[in-house]
Amino acid sequence: MATRVLLVDDHELIRQGLKRAFERAADFEVVGEGGSVAEGIRAAQMERPDVVVVDVRLPDGSGLDLVRQLRAAQPELGIVVLTMYAGDEQLFAALDSGASAFVAKDAPSGDVVAAARAASASPRSFMASDLADAMQRRLNPTGPRLTNREKEVLALLADGIGVSGIARRLYISESTAKTHISKLYDKLGAANRAQAIMAAVRAGLISDTEHT
Repeated sequence: MATRVLLVDDHELIRQGLKRAFERAADFEVVGEGGSVAEGIRAAQMERPDVVVVDVRLPDGSGLDLVRQLRAAQPELGIVVLTMYAGDEQLFAALDSGASAFVAKDAPSGDVVAAARAASASPRSFMASDLADAMQRRLNPTGPRLTNREKEVLALLADGIGVSGIARRLYISESTAKTHISKLYDKLGAANRAQAIMAAVRAGLISDTEHT
């Protein structure tokens, strides 16, 4: 009997891509889709899937809230969490919420299928490609050390604030703001804002809750 899968993601293209990947695997059947926490809950109640694939960022709340509700309702349900930013903080948040597996959205679709297969077989365990390294980093943090000012600049960059806006918020000149941003990029090994935010998320310096 095929493993029944429910897909919950607010992007239809991603759902369709995952659906095709699961349809290519003979041991899976996609029985439902949803684009929000509410739709995910309704579909899970109606379809009673064996595995649910959940995006972290949904329009009506966090996918991790959905994970917690699904886990409470169905202790033996396999749950795979997808996220745009696969940093340590997000990985441990998925683990704490009761997920069975954690996969980055930029991973091959085959990785999601493999995670769903593992989640179905062992829903109470936790699978993530970077889990061992993440545990090591949590025990022995080695991320870049930022000054308080650099942390403030990073937070403003993550909020989408430009150089002039940062200068006004922090009551500094634009030249000084540019200097702080340049030093921040150097410490994070980044060439631009997007790379800096990605590196900061992976290092656990900021959360992706508001920026995925």
